[in-house]
Amino acid sequence: MAREKFQTLTEQMFYILLALEEECCGVDIMERVQQMSGGRVQVGPGTLYTLLDRFLQEGMIRQTRSEGRKRSYILTETGREMLEEEVRRLVRQLEDFKRIYRRKGEQER
Repeated sequence: MAREKFQTLTEQMFYILLALEEECCGVDIMERVQQMSGGRVQVGPGTLYTLLDRFLQEGMIRQTRSEGRKRSYILTETGREMLEEEVRRLVRQLEDFKRIYRRKGEQER
């Protein structure tokens, strides 16, 4: 299953999958990633198309259209589950951080 291969998602992976909640092509994905992250995360074409191929192989996205060299993709249920699992993982990290720092702050008083 995809989860074994992608134990965690990089920021680029995360935002690419998030962008594919709506059907779009590669150029649109790159623009959406930059927009959604406030410019903090950028994806170049080499990285994008490598990741899109990997996501296709794992069934996380599917190709919806092909017009010449332009291909469009959308997130599958498997991809959506991966994205949601990554969010749960990040939330757990944030909760651990808050718990540990809260305890540390109380000890210092």
